[in-house]
Amino acid sequence: MGSRRTLAAVATLSLLGLTACSADAGASADNQPVEITFSSYNYGTAGAAGEGTQALLDAFATAHPDIKVLPQSVPTADILTKTKTDVAAGVAPDVVQLGYSKLNEAQQTLPLQSIEQIAGDDWEAHSAGIAQGPLQAGMWEGEVRSLPYTVSIPALFYNADLFRAAGLDPAKPPRNIDDVASAAQAIKANGDHGIYFGAVDSGKSDYLTQSILNSAGTSIVGNDGEILIDTPEAIEALTKVQKLTNDGVQPAVQIDDALAAFSSGKLGMFVATTAYAKNLSDAAEGNFELLSTGFPSFGAAAAAPTHSGAGLVVLSKDEKKQQAAWEFMKFMTSKEGYTIITEQLGYLPLRSDIVDDPAYLADYFAKDKLLLPSLAQLETVTPYRVFPGKKSNQATVLFQDNAVEPIVLRGADAEQTLKETAERLRGLD
Repeated sequence: MGSRRTLAAVATLSLLGLTACSADAGASADNQPVEITFSSYNYGTAGAAGEGTQALLDAFATAHPDIKVLPQSVPTADILTKTKTDVAAGVAPDVVQLGYSKLNEAQQTLPLQSIEQIAGDDWEAHSAGIAQGPLQAGMWEGEVRSLPYTVSIPALFYNADLFRAAGLDPAKPPRNIDDVASAAQAIKANGDHGIYFGAVDSGKSDYLTQSILNSAGTSIVGNDGEILIDTPEAIEALTKVQKLTNDGVQPAVQIDDALAAFSSGKLGMFVATTAYAKNLSDAAEGNFELLSTGFPSFGAAAAAPTHSGAGLVVLSKDEKKQQAAWEFMKFMTSKEGYTIITEQLGYLPLRSDIVDDPAYLADYFAKDKLLLPSLAQLETVTPYRVFPGKKSNQATVLFQDNAVEPIVLRGADAEQTLKETAERLRGLD
């Protein structure tokens, strides 16, 4: 009910406060709406992601009848390739929801426009208050070319009922990988699956793999671009995750199957993006108590998760469409937009001033605590890293497919596999 009230308020506020701002970007000389295309991997999908994206589009349409957004649904793994193909064919989308794992390659191979230049005098006021980590991640050649949109930090979701049944205290969730393994063993002994780390991502993103390596004191690459996936720390960290599978406490399945198991109350812990929060809440309601905690540490140092998700980029070179695109992006990343994104899609609110504001998310967080552990880590989140070069997305896919999946799910020798994969990555042009 709260989400519906918020959506109604958003539409009203947007209509009053934003329509006037779009006068210069709105209807063309013949009073026809300016049309812009929006390529999104959330749009048109089942569940919270698709429904929340549609809610955003509906609210924007109410506020901006002079701008018509034509959404296009493209799978996460395909969105960079599809965009490249469209650009080459001369039919590039105007705005794209582009994941951070694909952003570096996109910056080097696609005509990403400077959002700061398009925004002009609007930029300073609008960007003030947006979380700096994700905002800085969108910088290229000294200017922001990707505006933080759907961003999350991996969390450990857990079934409090299964904890109690296994003799565990839900008020004391695991804080490190050893605690996780111990809790998973207790849950397995009681007849259920213990844990699942969503490192094998169907979207070919490595945000969770990076979070594991970061929390073990290393990274996928160093500050100088040196490949670090075969360091002793990386080998040890992925070996620990593999051991969960080898010990039978982590099912050797794809993430969608693990999500189904957790949603049905058969899996004790699920480590993944907070974007799953809304779907998990819906599944748990009336069935089991769902709780969450922060990403676990993998050594003596504190956990150091990175962020996942996507920013919005502009490809259009047409000034009229650019201004319409800016109005669209400005709404999607406004207080109203981030409220819908948090309530309905499960991503983090990237404006801290809306968290305690009764007009936005105060009521939501008073009732739903799932995102709070990740929200607390947002200001200190480890920057997302990318492999160097124009083939950085190809490198990420190679890393995930040739190293992470075989190690975590299929028992491949971690040291040998990571060293072989590292050499292949170093050989990419």
